[in-house]
Amino acid sequence: MRPAEDPEPASPAALTVEKREGPQGKPPRRGRSAALAGGLAVAAGLLVLMAMASVALGARSVPLSVVLDALLSPDGSSDHTVIRELRIPRTLLGIGVGAALGLAGALMQSLTRNPLADPGLLGINEGAALGVTLALALFGLTDPAVYVWFAFGGAALASLIVYSLGSAGRSGAGPVRLTLAGIATGMVFTAMASALLRMDPQTYDRMRFWLTGSLAAPTADTLVRLAPFMAAGLALGLLLGRPLNMLSLGDDAGKALGVAVTRTRVLTGVAVTLLCGAATAAAGPLWFVGLAIPHAVRAVVGQDQRWVLPYSALAAPVLLLAADVTGRLIARPGEVQVGIMCAAIGAPIFILMARRRRLAAL
Repeated sequence: MRPAEDPEPASPAALTVEKREGPQGKPPRRGRSAALAGGLAVAAGLLVLMAMASVALGARSVPLSVVLDALLSPDGSSDHTVIRELRIPRTLLGIGVGAALGLAGALMQSLTRNPLADPGLLGINEGAALGVTLALALFGLTDPAVYVWFAFGGAALASLIVYSLGSAGRSGAGPVRLTLAGIATGMVFTAMASALLRMDPQTYDRMRFWLTGSLAAPTADTLVRLAPFMAAGLALGLLLGRPLNMLSLGDDAGKALGVAVTRTRVLTGVAVTLLCGAATAAAGPLWFVGLAIPHAVRAVVGQDQRWVLPYSALAAPVLLLAADVTGRLIARPGEVQVGIMCAAIGAPIFILMARRRRLAAL
Protein backbone atom coordinates (compact mmCIF):
# COMPACT_ATOMS: atom_id res chain seq x y z
CA MET A 1 0.00 0.00 0.00
CA ARG A 2 1.26 3.48 -0.90
CA PRO A 3 1.89 5.58 2.21
CA ALA A 4 -0.18 8.70 2.54
CA GLU A 5 1.65 11.86 1.63
CA ASP A 6 2.35 14.36 4.37
CA PRO A 7 0.23 17.49 4.05
CA GLU A 8 1.98 20.62 2.87
CA PRO A 9 3.11 22.65 5.92
CA ALA A 10 1.18 25.84 6.49
CA SER A 11 2.91 29.18 6.19
CA PRO A 12 3.74 31.13 9.38
CA ALA A 13 1.22 33.82 8.39
CA ALA A 14 -1.56 31.27 7.97
CA LEU A 15 -0.70 29.64 11.28
CA THR A 16 -0.74 33.01 13.01
CA VAL A 17 -4.13 33.96 11.54
CA GLU A 18 -5.61 30.54 12.34
CA LYS A 19 -4.31 30.74 15.89
CA ARG A 20 -5.74 34.24 16.27
CA GLU A 21 -9.10 33.68 14.60
CA GLY A 22 -9.55 29.92 14.60
CA PRO A 23 -10.65 27.87 11.58
CA GLN A 24 -12.71 29.69 8.95
CA GLY A 25 -12.08 33.04 10.65
CA LYS A 26 -14.10 32.21 13.77
CA PRO A 27 -12.98 33.25 17.25
CA PRO A 28 -10.78 30.53 18.81
CA ARG A 29 -12.61 30.50 22.14
CA ARG A 30 -16.17 31.53 22.67
CA GLY A 31 -15.57 31.95 26.37
CA ARG A 32 -12.87 34.54 25.77
CA SER A 33 -15.08 36.43 23.32
CA ALA A 34 -17.88 36.47 25.88
CA ALA A 35 -15.47 37.73 28.56
CA LEU A 36 -14.22 40.49 26.26
CA ALA A 37 -17.78 41.48 25.41
CA GLY A 38 -18.52 41.63 29.13
CA GLY A 39 -15.47 43.83 29.55
CA LEU A 40 -16.91 46.26 27.01
CA ALA A 41 -20.06 46.44 29.12
CA VAL A 42 -17.95 47.17 32.21
CA ALA A 43 -16.08 49.92 30.35
CA ALA A 44 -19.39 51.41 29.24
CA GLY A 45 -20.59 51.35 32.85
CA LEU A 46 -17.44 53.11 34.02
CA LEU A 47 -17.99 55.75 31.35
CA VAL A 48 -21.54 56.33 32.58
CA LEU A 49 -20.33 56.70 36.16
CA MET A 50 -17.59 59.12 35.14
CA ALA A 51 -20.09 61.12 33.09
CA MET A 52 -22.32 61.44 36.15
CA ALA A 53 -19.32 62.60 38.20
CA SER A 54 -18.46 65.14 35.51
CA VAL A 55 -21.97 66.59 35.67
CA ALA A 56 -22.16 66.61 39.47
CA LEU A 57 -18.64 67.79 40.43
CA GLY A 58 -16.96 71.09 39.78
CA ALA A 59 -16.41 74.48 41.34
CA ARG A 60 -19.62 73.74 43.21
CA SER A 61 -20.68 70.15 43.75
CA VAL A 62 -24.29 69.28 43.03
CA PRO A 63 -26.11 66.27 44.56
CA LEU A 64 -27.09 63.55 42.10
CA SER A 65 -30.75 64.07 43.01
CA VAL A 66 -30.49 67.64 41.75
CA VAL A 67 -28.79 66.38 38.59
CA LEU A 68 -31.67 63.99 37.95
CA ASP A 69 -34.20 66.74 38.58
CA ALA A 70 -32.37 68.99 36.12
CA LEU A 71 -32.56 66.25 33.50
CA LEU A 72 -36.14 65.16 34.08
CA SER A 73 -37.95 68.25 35.35
CA PRO A 74 -35.89 71.45 35.06
CA ASP A 75 -37.28 74.43 36.93
CA GLY A 76 -34.93 77.19 35.78
CA SER A 77 -32.98 77.37 39.03
CA SER A 78 -29.29 78.28 38.98
CA ASP A 79 -28.18 74.69 39.62
CA HIS A 80 -30.39 73.36 36.83
CA THR A 81 -29.18 76.02 34.44
CA VAL A 82 -25.53 75.25 35.17
CA ILE A 83 -26.12 71.54 34.71
CA ARG A 84 -28.10 71.78 31.46
CA GLU A 85 -26.23 74.60 29.75
CA LEU A 86 -22.66 74.07 30.95
CA ARG A 87 -21.89 70.72 32.50
CA ILE A 88 -23.90 68.40 30.24
CA PRO A 89 -22.46 69.89 27.01
CA ARG A 90 -18.99 69.77 28.58
CA THR A 91 -19.42 66.12 29.53
CA LEU A 92 -20.75 65.16 26.10
CA LEU A 93 -17.84 66.96 24.48
CA GLY A 94 -15.40 65.09 26.72
CA ILE A 95 -16.96 61.77 25.73
CA GLY A 96 -16.76 62.57 22.02
CA VAL A 97 -13.24 63.99 22.10
CA GLY A 98 -11.92 61.18 24.30
CA ALA A 99 -13.43 58.47 22.09
CA ALA A 100 -12.03 60.17 18.98
CA LEU A 101 -8.49 60.50 20.35
CA GLY A 102 -8.41 57.02 21.86
CA LEU A 103 -9.56 55.37 18.65
CA ALA A 104 -7.23 57.55 16.54
CA GLY A 105 -4.26 56.53 18.68
CA ALA A 106 -5.10 52.83 18.39
CA LEU A 107 -5.51 53.12 14.60
CA MET A 108 -2.20 54.96 14.21
CA GLN A 109 -0.28 52.50 16.38
CA SER A 110 -1.69 49.56 14.44
CA LEU A 111 -1.18 51.00 10.96
CA THR A 112 2.37 52.28 11.52
CA ARG A 113 3.33 49.42 13.87
CA ASN A 114 4.67 52.17 16.08
CA PRO A 115 3.85 51.78 19.79
CA LEU A 116 4.73 55.45 20.37
CA ALA A 117 2.21 56.76 17.82
CA ASP A 118 -0.15 59.39 19.19
CA PRO A 119 -2.07 62.22 17.48
CA GLY A 120 -0.08 64.71 19.55
CA LEU A 121 3.35 63.10 19.32
CA LEU A 122 3.09 62.69 15.55
CA GLY A 123 2.11 66.32 15.04
CA ILE A 124 -1.41 65.67 13.76
CA ASN A 125 -3.13 67.62 16.52
CA GLU A 126 -0.72 70.49 16.01
CA GLY A 127 -1.49 70.48 12.28
CA ALA A 128 -5.20 70.67 13.02
CA ALA A 129 -4.56 73.46 15.54
CA LEU A 130 -2.62 75.43 12.93
CA GLY A 131 -5.54 75.05 10.53
CA VAL A 132 -7.97 76.42 13.10
CA THR A 133 -5.59 79.28 13.91
CA LEU A 134 -5.40 80.21 10.22
CA ALA A 135 -9.19 80.13 9.96
CA LEU A 136 -9.66 82.47 12.93
CA ALA A 137 -6.65 84.76 12.59
CA LEU A 138 -6.58 85.29 8.82
CA PHE A 139 -10.17 84.73 7.73
CA GLY A 140 -12.14 85.61 10.86
CA LEU A 141 -14.10 82.35 10.78
CA THR A 142 -15.79 81.53 14.07
CA ASP A 143 -18.30 78.87 13.03
CA PRO A 144 -17.06 75.39 14.07
CA ALA A 145 -18.77 73.84 11.04
CA VAL A 146 -16.57 76.02 8.82
CA TYR A 147 -13.20 76.05 10.56
CA VAL A 148 -13.33 72.29 11.17
CA TRP A 149 -12.43 71.92 7.47
CA PHE A 150 -9.25 73.87 8.14
CA ALA A 151 -8.57 71.46 11.00
CA PHE A 152 -8.99 68.50 8.64
CA GLY A 153 -6.62 70.09 6.14
CA GLY A 154 -3.98 70.77 8.79
CA ALA A 155 -4.25 67.22 10.16
CA ALA A 156 -3.91 65.70 6.69
CA LEU A 157 -0.94 67.93 5.84
CA ALA A 158 0.80 67.00 9.09
CA SER A 159 0.25 63.28 8.38
CA LEU A 160 1.81 63.58 4.93
CA ILE A 161 4.81 65.56 6.16
CA VAL A 162 5.52 63.27 9.11
CA TYR A 163 5.26 60.09 7.05
CA SER A 164 7.43 61.57 4.28
CA LEU A 165 10.13 62.64 6.72
CA GLY A 166 9.94 59.46 8.78
CA SER A 167 10.15 57.11 5.78
CA ALA A 168 12.96 58.91 3.97
CA GLY A 169 16.14 56.91 3.58
CA ARG A 170 16.85 53.19 3.38
CA SER A 171 15.74 52.29 6.88
CA GLY A 172 12.11 53.23 6.22
CA ALA A 173 9.47 54.52 8.60
CA GLY A 174 10.65 53.15 11.92
CA PRO A 175 8.94 54.01 15.22
CA VAL A 176 11.72 56.31 16.44
CA ARG A 177 12.03 58.11 13.10
CA LEU A 178 8.28 58.72 12.90
CA THR A 179 8.19 59.96 16.48
CA LEU A 180 11.08 62.38 15.94
CA ALA A 181 9.57 63.61 12.67
CA GLY A 182 6.22 64.11 14.41
CA ILE A 183 7.70 66.04 17.32
CA ALA A 184 9.70 68.28 14.96
CA THR A 185 6.70 68.89 12.70
CA GLY A 186 4.48 69.63 15.69
CA MET A 187 6.97 72.15 17.04
CA VAL A 188 7.14 73.92 13.68
CA PHE A 189 3.35 74.06 13.39
CA THR A 190 3.02 75.29 16.97
CA ALA A 191 5.56 78.04 16.32
CA MET A 192 3.68 79.11 13.18
CA ALA A 193 0.40 79.23 15.08
CA SER A 194 2.00 81.25 17.89
CA ALA A 195 3.43 83.74 15.39
CA LEU A 196 0.00 84.25 13.85
CA LEU A 197 -1.59 84.79 17.25
CA ARG A 198 1.06 87.30 18.32
CA MET A 199 0.09 89.38 15.30
CA ASP A 200 -3.58 89.38 16.37
CA PRO A 201 -4.02 89.93 20.14
CA GLN A 202 -7.81 89.70 19.90
CA THR A 203 -7.64 86.21 18.39
CA TYR A 204 -4.99 85.25 20.93
CA ASP A 205 -7.29 86.20 23.82
CA ARG A 206 -10.03 84.10 22.25
CA MET A 207 -7.82 81.05 21.68
CA ARG A 208 -5.34 80.99 24.57
CA PHE A 209 -7.39 78.52 26.63
CA TRP A 210 -8.27 76.48 23.55
CA LEU A 211 -4.60 76.10 22.59
CA THR A 212 -3.83 74.57 25.99
CA GLY A 213 -6.62 72.04 25.52
CA SER A 214 -9.92 72.71 27.24
CA LEU A 215 -13.43 71.32 27.51
CA ALA A 216 -14.74 74.51 29.11
CA ALA A 217 -17.71 76.45 27.78
CA PRO A 218 -18.81 74.33 24.82
CA THR A 219 -22.18 75.17 23.31
CA ALA A 220 -24.89 72.82 22.14
CA ASP A 221 -24.40 74.27 18.66
CA THR A 222 -20.74 73.26 18.68
CA LEU A 223 -21.65 69.71 19.64
CA VAL A 224 -24.32 69.44 16.96
CA ARG A 225 -22.01 70.74 14.24
CA LEU A 226 -18.99 68.59 15.10
CA ALA A 227 -20.77 65.38 16.16
CA PRO A 228 -21.35 64.10 12.57
CA PHE A 229 -17.61 64.26 11.82
CA MET A 230 -16.71 62.43 15.04
CA ALA A 231 -19.44 59.84 14.43
CA ALA A 232 -18.25 59.22 10.86
CA GLY A 233 -14.64 58.81 12.01
CA LEU A 234 -15.65 56.47 14.84
CA ALA A 235 -17.82 54.31 12.57
CA LEU A 236 -15.13 54.05 9.89
CA GLY A 237 -12.35 53.35 12.38
CA LEU A 238 -14.26 50.58 14.16
CA LEU A 239 -14.81 48.79 10.84
CA LEU A 240 -11.07 48.52 10.18
CA GLY A 241 -10.21 46.03 12.93
CA ARG A 242 -10.11 42.92 10.74
CA PRO A 243 -7.99 44.30 7.86
CA LEU A 244 -5.59 45.89 10.35
CA ASN A 245 -5.21 42.47 11.99
CA MET A 246 -4.14 41.04 8.65
CA LEU A 247 -1.74 43.91 7.93
CA SER A 248 -0.06 43.32 11.29
CA LEU A 249 1.43 40.20 9.68
CA GLY A 250 3.09 42.33 7.00
CA ASP A 251 1.99 43.78 3.68
CA ASP A 252 2.76 40.62 1.69
CA ALA A 253 0.87 38.38 4.11
CA GLY A 254 -2.01 40.86 4.13
CA LYS A 255 -2.25 40.78 0.34
CA ALA A 256 -2.15 36.97 0.38
CA LEU A 257 -5.07 36.97 2.82
CA GLY A 258 -7.13 39.22 0.57
CA VAL A 259 -6.62 42.61 2.21
CA ALA A 260 -6.53 45.67 -0.04
CA VAL A 261 -3.44 47.23 1.52
CA THR A 262 -3.65 50.64 -0.13
CA ARG A 263 -7.37 50.99 0.50
CA THR A 264 -6.96 50.02 4.17
CA ARG A 265 -4.22 52.60 4.64
CA VAL A 266 -6.24 55.32 2.93
CA LEU A 267 -9.37 54.56 4.94
CA THR A 268 -7.35 54.52 8.16
CA GLY A 269 -5.85 57.89 7.23
CA VAL A 270 -9.31 59.29 6.51
CA ALA A 271 -10.62 58.01 9.86
CA VAL A 272 -7.66 59.47 11.78
CA THR A 273 -8.04 62.81 9.99
CA LEU A 274 -11.76 62.98 10.79
CA LEU A 275 -11.23 62.03 14.42
CA CYS A 276 -8.24 64.27 15.13
CA GLY A 277 -9.56 67.21 13.12
CA ALA A 278 -12.96 67.23 14.83
CA ALA A 279 -11.53 66.60 18.31
CA THR A 280 -8.93 69.35 17.96
CA ALA A 281 -11.43 71.82 16.53
CA ALA A 282 -13.66 71.18 19.54
CA ALA A 283 -11.19 71.04 22.43
CA GLY A 284 -7.79 72.13 21.18
CA PRO A 285 -4.65 69.97 20.94
CA LEU A 286 -4.59 67.28 23.65
CA TRP A 287 -1.57 65.06 24.18
CA PHE A 288 -1.08 61.49 25.41
CA VAL A 289 -4.73 60.34 25.49
CA GLY A 290 -4.23 58.38 22.27
CA LEU A 291 -0.87 57.07 23.49
CA ALA A 292 -1.62 55.68 26.93
CA ILE A 293 -5.07 54.17 26.44
CA PRO A 294 -4.33 51.71 23.57
CA HIS A 295 -1.34 50.35 25.51
CA ALA A 296 -3.46 49.79 28.60
CA VAL A 297 -6.15 48.16 26.47
CA ARG A 298 -3.72 45.77 24.76
CA ALA A 299 -2.46 44.66 28.17
CA VAL A 300 -6.03 43.47 28.85
CA VAL A 301 -7.39 42.23 25.51
CA GLY A 302 -4.25 41.33 23.55
CA GLN A 303 -3.36 42.40 20.01
CA ASP A 304 -6.67 41.71 18.24
CA GLN A 305 -7.69 45.06 16.77
CA ARG A 306 -11.34 44.02 16.66
CA TRP A 307 -11.29 44.39 20.43
CA VAL A 308 -8.53 46.98 20.85
CA LEU A 309 -10.40 49.60 18.81
CA PRO A 310 -13.77 49.55 20.65
CA TYR A 311 -12.09 49.24 24.05
CA SER A 312 -9.91 52.27 23.27
CA ALA A 313 -12.95 54.26 22.16
CA LEU A 314 -14.65 53.55 25.50
CA ALA A 315 -11.68 53.79 27.86
CA ALA A 316 -10.20 57.05 26.53
CA PRO A 317 -13.20 59.25 27.46
CA VAL A 318 -13.09 57.75 30.96
CA LEU A 319 -9.51 59.01 31.30
CA LEU A 320 -10.30 62.38 29.74
CA LEU A 321 -13.32 63.02 31.96
CA ALA A 322 -11.37 61.90 35.03
CA ALA A 323 -8.60 64.38 34.15
CA ASP A 324 -11.16 67.13 33.58
CA VAL A 325 -12.95 66.50 36.89
CA THR A 326 -9.65 66.34 38.78
CA GLY A 327 -8.58 69.65 37.26
CA ARG A 328 -11.80 71.25 38.43
CA LEU A 329 -11.55 69.86 41.95
CA ILE A 330 -7.92 70.67 42.75
CA ALA A 331 -8.16 74.35 41.80
CA ARG A 332 -11.56 75.41 43.13
CA PRO A 333 -13.14 77.84 42.39
CA GLY A 334 -11.04 77.93 39.22
CA GLU A 335 -9.76 74.93 37.28
CA VAL A 336 -6.65 73.38 35.76
CA GLN A 337 -7.32 72.85 32.08
CA VAL A 338 -7.71 69.31 30.86
CA GLY A 339 -4.80 69.65 28.44
CA ILE A 340 -2.44 70.32 31.35
CA MET A 341 -3.88 67.43 33.34
CA CYS A 342 -3.51 65.04 30.39
CA ALA A 343 0.13 66.11 29.96
CA ALA A 344 0.78 65.58 33.67
CA ILE A 345 -0.69 62.08 33.46
CA GLY A 346 0.67 61.07 30.07
CA ALA A 347 4.23 62.42 30.17
CA PRO A 348 5.45 59.94 32.83
CA ILE A 349 3.79 57.11 30.87
CA PHE A 350 5.57 58.18 27.69
CA ILE A 351 8.94 58.40 29.49
CA LEU A 352 8.42 54.94 30.99
CA MET A 353 7.49 53.45 27.61
CA ALA A 354 10.44 55.07 25.85
CA ARG A 355 12.79 53.83 28.59
CA ARG A 356 11.45 50.28 28.34
CA ARG A 357 11.92 50.27 24.58
CA ARG A 358 15.47 51.58 24.95
CA LEU A 359 16.35 48.93 27.52
CA ALA A 360 14.83 46.24 25.31
CA ALA A 361 17.01 47.37 22.43
CA LEU A 362 20.24 47.08 24.45
